[in-house]
Amino acid sequence: MSQSTQESGQTNAWPVSEQDPKVYEYHNPAGGWGALKSVGKHLLHSKAAGINARSLFKLNQPDGFDCPGCAWGDPEHGSSFEFCENGVKAVTWELTAKRVTRDFFAKHSVSELKTWDDYRLEDQGRLVEPMRYNAETDHYEPIGWDAALDLIAAELKALPSPDDGIFYTSGKAGNESAYVFQLLARFFGTNNLPDCSNMCHEASGVALNAALGIGKGSARLEDFEKAEAIFVFGQNPGTNHPRMLGVLREAAERGATIVTFNTLKERGLEKFADPQKALEMMHNGSHRISSHYFRPKLGGDMAVVRGMAKALFARDAAGEDVLDYAFMAKHTVHMDAYRARVEATDWATLEAQSGLSRDEMEQAAELYARSKATIACWAMGITQHKHSVPTVREIVNLLMMRGNLGKPGAGTSPVRGHSNVQGDRTMGIYEKPSKALLDSLEAKYGRAMPREHGVDSVAAVEAMRDQPGKVFIGLAGNFTRAISDSGVTEKAMANCRLTAFISTKLNRSHLVTGDQALILPCIGRAEIDRNAAGKSQLITVEDSMSMVHGSAGINKPADKSLRSEISILTGIAERLFADDSQVGNEVDWAALREDYDVIRDHIADVIPGFRDFNERVRQPRGFWLVNPAYELRFPTASGKAEFSDAELPEEVMHQRLSSRDGWLTLQTMRSHDQYNTTVYGYNDRYRGIENGRQVIFLNRDDIARLGFEAGQWVDLVGESEDGVTRRVNGFKIVPYDTPTGCAAAYYPETNPLIPLDHKGDFSHTPASKSIAVKLEASTRLA
Repeated sequence: MSQSTQESGQTNAWPVSEQDPKVYEYHNPAGGWGALKSVGKHLLHSKAAGINARSLFKLNQPDGFDCPGCAWGDPEHGSSFEFCENGVKAVTWELTAKRVTRDFFAKHSVSELKTWDDYRLEDQGRLVEPMRYNAETDHYEPIGWDAALDLIAAELKALPSPDDGIFYTSGKAGNESAYVFQLLARFFGTNNLPDCSNMCHEASGVALNAALGIGKGSARLEDFEKAEAIFVFGQNPGTNHPRMLGVLREAAERGATIVTFNTLKERGLEKFADPQKALEMMHNGSHRISSHYFRPKLGGDMAVVRGMAKALFARDAAGEDVLDYAFMAKHTVHMDAYRARVEATDWATLEAQSGLSRDEMEQAAELYARSKATIACWAMGITQHKHSVPTVREIVNLLMMRGNLGKPGAGTSPVRGHSNVQGDRTMGIYEKPSKALLDSLEAKYGRAMPREHGVDSVAAVEAMRDQPGKVFIGLAGNFTRAISDSGVTEKAMANCRLTAFISTKLNRSHLVTGDQALILPCIGRAEIDRNAAGKSQLITVEDSMSMVHGSAGINKPADKSLRSEISILTGIAERLFADDSQVGNEVDWAALREDYDVIRDHIADVIPGFRDFNERVRQPRGFWLVNPAYELRFPTASGKAEFSDAELPEEVMHQRLSSRDGWLTLQTMRSHDQYNTTVYGYNDRYRGIENGRQVIFLNRDDIARLGFEAGQWVDLVGESEDGVTRRVNGFKIVPYDTPTGCAAAYYPETNPLIPLDHKGDFSHTPASKSIAVKLEASTRLA
């Protein structure tokens, strides 16, 4: 087994795939027959092909369940096949016939399981009963539900301070679970509610709140049908949001201009074959997606957008009608300061930082100027940089210059990851709650709420590292594999008094145990959640376009002993607050558990926009949470949309490393057989990788410049100025179409290379798209 040194002076086993990846040229479009073949493969691999095939016809349907994958919206007039290849993977992964029983844990020690890679761990199947780690035997052993929940409550009560409890949430959790979870944490007395948003789109929320007064996108799904231009920044929908490709293709077919800025050439942004178009499939046809494709260097997007703005201001100064002065005068402030900042930035600076030429930026500006209705989309290629918040602000600046807010076919569209990551934040999962939310909670429950800000995901690791004895409760997700600096994170997690994870499948975080550790298996999204009376329960989610809709499972739970997330959380609350008569009088936790309509009534009383929640969510497509920016209302300090005149970074990572011989800027990313930390297989079809994940994508000129060869095995070494040695071993070099100095590799395998304090200004999001690395010849033989 390959080794990776995580801590200075200490070497830990790090699970890696031992396969030798096959590298090939992929010439086909995204989607098409390759997607259909993949669907069949994953249906069969689940060992429950019939159940899964039937389930797919209820996926993203008004009378079915919401996809546990991405947060892309559902069309108003959908088809019988409202799912994509990766949605199929998510469903079949959950509805597998495989089971992880007590016999499995008796056979395999935790030390052994730590040597398994992520795919092998989750591929064992569904968890079926609560398990408790026995440090003496190094095995997980069965524990009853009552004993497990008693233990959690006892350990929380024993903490010196409520702020020694950490309540982490993944975007897999539904609105009702999220609301109960934040209520549990705040009744306990802490705002320690880190979530997966901290690691992905936090910069979007911070920037949009500052610019427009609301941290969500303003464009609706219908706007994509009316946009004349769609600008896509730092996003790979072919893998991360495949249903978006159908929307982009429809836009391209009707003549919309689609302009992509992405460091890597991604097949899904080039051309797409729709598996639902029979004639096209018969003739192996496809349709282009991007009309123009620009490849800035990693971290160069802010300079790109500023270059476009500079070109527009120059054209305005020459008398061209390219700016919407009426819109800006009525709805914005600080445009003059922004213009001064842009005009003071010279083209040489913009070219050096962006990696694009002046001609390319002026061409992009021309494409933008032609459009009367433009949507700007972005994802983690924008948000996972040190200067990500100013970059998002720059994108919003560009939209405001031509009045692309509050009109059909225009607006902001940060495309979220997990299906309810946006809903979790709406429900109050946030370490920095607003005064309005806390006031509303206090008015509802007659109880003082904690006012001090809690820890975000990075700060949670720092707290566990520096102040041992925490209790960490994870509602879904795989925290230790999602966050940066894996070695530091795992050592910090091991400092806890108790770790407890509510999960459907086995993952790496379960193996990083505190003094005590629990695995609490729960019902999945596609399974029927019944109360004690046998009534099937409905949950809700919120997509990237702020549509809230219902989701009800259709399959029997994987095991009769499984409990719902809400049953587990309310069970903890009942035990935690059993001696607190005040809390007992305020919340009937059993009532929340027995009827989720009761939870929704609580939400309607506390969270804005949820009036008549139970009635509205039972409409076929649910309802839209009104976005004030969509209506040209801006709850900012000025009452208007605010331009940002932030300076460009003095230098971004690729510029800083240009003087350091042998160093590259690395971005981490998903493979096509992956969604967030869940790995569905060892292939990445669109990038031409089969049977392996230990690869690094490099420009051919960099391979030659550094003295390596395609196919050679190398080790990746990160920065260690803080005394932590960061290294991952055994990666195969793959030539790829990426700018010089810019490399790419998959996470979580390369997360150990990201220093914990390498994070975004203002957002604290791990800067996973700009990591300093150098390559060393590996001892592994090809």
